[in-house]
Amino acid sequence: MTERETGAWTRGRPLGKLWADRMRAINPFVNNGDHADHAARRGSHTAVVDCGVYVSGTRLPGEFTPDQALIEASRRDGFVWLGLHQPSEQEMAAIARTYGLHELAVEDAVKAEQRPKLEQFGAVHFLVLRTARYVPHQELTESSQVVETGQMMVFIGDRFVITVRHGDASEMAPVRADLEAQRAALLEQGPWAVAYAVTDRVVDNYLEVADQVEADLDIIEEGVFSRERTAPIQQIYQLKRELVEFRRAVVPLQRPLSAITASHGVVPKEIRRYFRDVQDHLTRTVEQVSSYDDLLNSILQARLAQVTVDQNNDMRKIAAWAGIATVWTAFAGIYGMNFEYMPELGWKYGYPGLVAILSVITVLLYRAFRRNGWL
Repeated sequence: MTERETGAWTRGRPLGKLWADRMRAINPFVNNGDHADHAARRGSHTAVVDCGVYVSGTRLPGEFTPDQALIEASRRDGFVWLGLHQPSEQEMAAIARTYGLHELAVEDAVKAEQRPKLEQFGAVHFLVLRTARYVPHQELTESSQVVETGQMMVFIGDRFVITVRHGDASEMAPVRADLEAQRAALLEQGPWAVAYAVTDRVVDNYLEVADQVEADLDIIEEGVFSRERTAPIQQIYQLKRELVEFRRAVVPLQRPLSAITASHGVVPKEIRRYFRDVQDHLTRTVEQVSSYDDLLNSILQARLAQVTVDQNNDMRKIAAWAGIATVWTAFAGIYGMNFEYMPELGWKYGYPGLVAILSVITVLLYRAFRRNGWL
């Protein structure tokens, strides 16, 4: 590859120098491409998390700026793995100019509001994933956050793979460390091997989140069907909302993975086998989420039915006591008419006798209502 093809030199200056100048214009703390130094000096506020060059499955020693890494990878027949975290528009534009990324994909990578998908822009594939992680909480309330979601964008080219992460879920440092330390043979397969490892990490996190959500679901179910009924409808609805958010991350990923596993000539055959394993894990997660959603709907319906039954019981109790009070009200209404000639008005024991009769009627009505389950 010539200097003109790579754009390695412009007006007699190395591209590495140009990259440093551009990044210094964005952030004055960037200098000389020393990643460890400028990351510390910028207060850990940098889009470039890591930038490595891999040749034959092994990472080359030293620090590289993104443009230097691309030149070195082209010269040594390797590839670049560039990791970014929440890049700004200016930073992403500089990356796009160096690596030849399409403007539409760059816009998606900055805004991070995409559904999982796989698109192709020339020789570059653009894979979008939704990340997820479980948020620990003491107890589930009507405002508890259970699942936190983010986004992961992966640009896969012939000589590079760029991962753009938004949010705190699915950090890539453990993935990179595992590949470099234990899976050099997989790294030899090129950029698509990194894409597999990233996708595998995201889907494995899905499984962990699903297991944790199941524990919350068990607590809700136990609270609904216990004698105390400690799970109000607000908690059930909140968990359902969180489950819907999780489902939006998991279910749409099935189509991109199917496209990858069915592709020929683009993704290496060996890597497609690995992606099929990820697809199996994703299918399991989708089935779990679907079953959780059905169970949560059943629990919600059961709780609503319980509320209706409780309201009916309350209404029956009120009606029973109102029926008992009606007897006293009826006699009080009759004797409150102040007629001159009424039975027992001149009887010495008229008042005690009436109270005794009303008391007997009250006891009989109470026992009848109690026997029928109204009281």
